[in-house]
Amino acid sequence: MTNYTFPTVQELLEAGVHFGHSVNKWNPKMEPYIYAAKQGVHILDLDQTAKLLKEAGEYLFDVASKGGQIIFVCTKKQVAQIAKDQALRCGAMCMNERWIGGTITNFKVIKKSVDKLVNLKKKRDNHELDMYTKKERLLIDREISRLERFFGGVVGLKGEPQAVVVVDARRERTAINECRIFDVPVVALIDTNSDPTGILKLIPGNDDAAKSVSKVLGVLADCIEMGYREFEKTRIIEKAKKGDLAGGTNIKITTSEAERLDSEVSNMDSIELPGDQMSKGKPVTEGKPAGKTTVGEADKDQKEDPRVETGKTKPSNNEDKTVRAGAKSGKDDKPAKKQASKKVKKEEK
Repeated sequence: MTNYTFPTVQELLEAGVHFGHSVNKWNPKMEPYIYAAKQGVHILDLDQTAKLLKEAGEYLFDVASKGGQIIFVCTKKQVAQIAKDQALRCGAMCMNERWIGGTITNFKVIKKSVDKLVNLKKKRDNHELDMYTKKERLLIDREISRLERFFGGVVGLKGEPQAVVVVDARRERTAINECRIFDVPVVALIDTNSDPTGILKLIPGNDDAAKSVSKVLGVLADCIEMGYREFEKTRIIEKAKKGDLAGGTNIKITTSEAERLDSEVSNMDSIELPGDQMSKGKPVTEGKPAGKTTVGEADKDQKEDPRVETGKTKPSNNEDKTVRAGAKSGKDDKPAKKQASKKVKKEEK
């Protein structure tokens, strides 16, 4: 958190964070955070607000740096859009229409509605709804818009969130009670008329003015955004250490290549190396590369071969037999030729 500077007391004063509710509507549990009362309105102690805002920001940074899911809950009409924009900017989730009962305590039922929304949007994008009539498509679009309004901000929720940021703890008492049941930490911007019971990190301040809410939520959103960036950095470093990224060895082997490698390895295992031959008592012979002979080696081979004489080779036994057989057949053919020639001469006469 050293890279980020929190707002000063002067900046909080200019944003109007110090204004509380009227004296008649205050909650006695908020007395430690009230500085004074002026013209029937309580004034909050901005020194404590700045200190508690810093603590809340650091806590959310730690949650986000571990990859925890955070939900912004703000259903006030004048500041609901501000909370949604800040949540989308920092990568958190939000509920700005109304808190759906059972989001934490009965998540299985909420998950069904979320899955329904995802499936309908997917079918619409893939033009699978073209088979329906115009009236049916209109009803489906209305259902998608309704689900988007209530559950669109928590589509990525996988279970219990690791933290919930609340604006106006009095209005969002149902959400705080659900968080208390499952021990989900709550960070809340509360005014002088709210009850701080069950809130882990409270931020005393004006929860009605858009400027004040924007200032506080902007600081918290910056902390969450930095936390998620830190989480991404650590995850990339872990992947790099395991060799999943370009810096490591990312080798993909298909099934055919795996079979080929196995056969090559088995063939290599069957080959006896010189060391293995010596261990078995066999003489080691140096092999020559196939298909490559020098001129000197060829002359040496010719000298060693007794059949080779000045470029002529002696015929083998089989060749001698075939030659002799041919000679005999030639001798036997001579009388037949003489008789044929005599017959031709007689016919000519």
